[in-house]
Amino acid sequence: MFFFFIGGIQPKRVVLDRQPRLCPACGLARAYTCRIDHYLSLFFLPLLRVKKGQSFLYCEHCAGPVKPRPEPAKSTGTCPACGRRIEPDYRFCPYCGAAC
Repeated sequence: MFFFFIGGIQPKRVVLDRQPRLCPACGLARAYTCRIDHYLSLFFLPLLRVKKGQSFLYCEHCAGPVKPRPEPAKSTGTCPACGRRIEPDYRFCPYCGAAC
């Protein structure tokens, strides 16, 4: 008598928020907050969550995870590298040369 055991750990994408958001890559409102959880499965049916993943933004149009665009730094009038006072519209520090 032979028994076959088909089981293991498999990933599953879980949608956390069904409210579509604007994708930073393509600009369409088809991005959702998701995470990838790992489940113990038996005969390809997920039974028990083993590992909870981190949330990320997934775009259906781009067919993959997207990184949010970094917001531009607000100029405060001081250099972030050396801390000296500079004009707010400077892109580079005249003292140390760092990007502001």
